[in-house]
Amino acid sequence: MLQRLRESKSLQGTLLATPAMLWMIVLLIVPLILIVITSFGRRDPDGNVIYTFTLDNYVRLAGATEECQTLGDFLSGAVQAVVNPAAPTCFNSLYADILLRSLWLALMTTIATIVLGYPLAYYVARAPAKRRNLLLFMILIPLWTNFVIRVYAWMRILRTFDLLYTPEAVLIGMIYEFIPFMILPMYTSLEKIDPALYEAAADLGANSLRTFLRVTLPLSLPGVVAGTLLVFVPVMGTFVVSDILGGRQYVLVGNLIQRQFLDARDPTFGSAASIILMGMTLIVMIIYTRKFGLGEEVVVT
Repeated sequence: MLQRLRESKSLQGTLLATPAMLWMIVLLIVPLILIVITSFGRRDPDGNVIYTFTLDNYVRLAGATEECQTLGDFLSGAVQAVVNPAAPTCFNSLYADILLRSLWLALMTTIATIVLGYPLAYYVARAPAKRRNLLLFMILIPLWTNFVIRVYAWMRILRTFDLLYTPEAVLIGMIYEFIPFMILPMYTSLEKIDPALYEAAADLGANSLRTFLRVTLPLSLPGVVAGTLLVFVPVMGTFVVSDILGGRQYVLVGNLIQRQFLDARDPTFGSAASIILMGMTLIVMIIYTRKFGLGEEVVVT
């Protein structure tokens, strides 16, 4: 009888999970497979995809030009481009610069949202219940407005300070758009900290700084890690902020992919850039989560 109940519950769980699995397969796995296949194809003069197997799109992304006959030529050209950028080589750093620029902006945005968001998350977590709800409401209000409208609102502000169409404008826009996604996970971790731990630290003679370093910071790290994932990943692929506040001059990987699909009508190269973007993001996130942990139990010492 017990075995039948277990089998029945297992069947019910499978049936309940089936719609979600189908949703994942149709809207995530199948498109990803199509992007991978397209990235190895060629583009005909009309913009249609010729499905074949070639690494030309990835070679182009790496910066190799037609003058690079061997791998040695490519590597020496890349080194020469770093040592003496003005010297002619077979290495074209255009796409490498875009990839590094996107990575740098994502890192700066993530760090800035942590630095600016942590004190606010801490203040909200320690505030009385009535004030806490009001503060959370104020943090969430911008998310009720369309993403693009919020970016356009910043155009007027940045134009006043002559910052519009600059890298700084793009960074400010990114921080504003994504800081709520950093604050909320950190607030959740900070709010869960038992107040008795602070009392115990005070009884043991710890000052405010020592209490923060030994109690608050370690216990809030899961929220910091979760917030980093919610900020870094979308910043790596976004293109709206840089398009509007950067004036189409500050090109990121997201802008490159968008223009390849919509303007250049080259889905093969755009797909290859998408795969590289996903690979870069995945590598950084794996390194980060292994370094700081995700969902691991934190021990206070």
